[in-house]
Amino acid sequence: MKKFLSVFPMILLITSFGLVGCSQESSNSTEVENAPEANSSGPLTINTELPSDQEILSKGPHGETAVSATTLELSEQDMEKIKKGKYTAAIVMHYAGNDWAKAQIDGLKSSFKRMGVEVVAVTDAQFKPEKQVSDIETVLAKDPDLIISIPVDPVSTAAAYKKAVEAGVKLVFMDNTPSGLEAGKDYVSIVSADNYGNGVAAADIMAEKLGEKGKVGMVFHDADFFVTKQRTEAFEATLKEKYPDMKIVARGGITDPNQGEKVASGMLTKNPTLDGIFVVWDVPAEGALAAVRTAGREDMVITTIDLGTNVALDIASGGPIKGLGAQLPYDQGIAEAILAGYALLGKEAPAYIAVPALTVNKDNILDAWELVYHTEAPNTIQNAGK
Repeated sequence: MKKFLSVFPMILLITSFGLVGCSQESSNSTEVENAPEANSSGPLTINTELPSDQEILSKGPHGETAVSATTLELSEQDMEKIKKGKYTAAIVMHYAGNDWAKAQIDGLKSSFKRMGVEVVAVTDAQFKPEKQVSDIETVLAKDPDLIISIPVDPVSTAAAYKKAVEAGVKLVFMDNTPSGLEAGKDYVSIVSADNYGNGVAAADIMAEKLGEKGKVGMVFHDADFFVTKQRTEAFEATLKEKYPDMKIVARGGITDPNQGEKVASGMLTKNPTLDGIFVVWDVPAEGALAAVRTAGREDMVITTIDLGTNVALDIASGGPIKGLGAQLPYDQGIAEAILAGYALLGKEAPAYIAVPALTVNKDNILDAWELVYHTEAPNTIQNAGK
């Protein structure tokens, strides 16, 4: 392990999502040369077009007050200092096969390229805790200075992350933290989207499309994962507080993203008069969309979180998915890299950072895509609905 610029030990940060764990480099991740560049000159920051004064509604996994990712910055001088250290980093994902994960990886790789930090491994745990434990052990053999990670399961992966801490690795986490690790002592910081804010956005879109009344179903994540809990809590609270004539009359839990169609189909069978369904993220929302079409309910309103390609295409086409609250995963990756830089420089980091929420509907789908992924939308989405 190389000697760090920081005067105090920092710790590897890895976040868990309960579904992925892998010990070889992922073949699914986009190469950094093909990724959009983080701002290529001047200070390293997240997208400067994002509003710096937007309120962050989410709290951290331990109740931490959020600091906006718009406040983070590495100067060119900071990056020159980091380059002299010839540091290495590993990215340990819970799952690397969707648009969200690929954008995170792209943002991290592009930022680390500017910082002169070599990425020595990208792993995909495929939502399997035991695979992620193996991934961490394999990555530690490469002697990285930094690990950026999202735990599949906070409990079963904790011991592996503690090994990284004991090895002197500086940890930055996405979305969640392993059990028993402490910010500022065992890890640098945790970065997430404003998941509560995105849940509010999904509820507001649902209310607008249903005229603020109707019967609603909810497909939630049936796991101990704080970011997805915040989404469903926000959706429920917003309907209760702002839209009293909208009632959640059906709930169905998923433990795997591929269960969306089955759960939504059962919900529609038992509740044929449903007006809308909220789904906790985009991949199971694709399943709910399939269930709605099979049931001949194209009049149904679906809202969700995360701007994946398939849900974006349905929004642009005027389909049942009317809108969503979007994370900004590329910018989240930039924020995580900046915080890793803080650790290398010995700069104090907030315990919890959040990237502002983004409301997406048919009217702003193309602009939203560029904000989320730092590139133009695919032609299929640009041409949808024309």
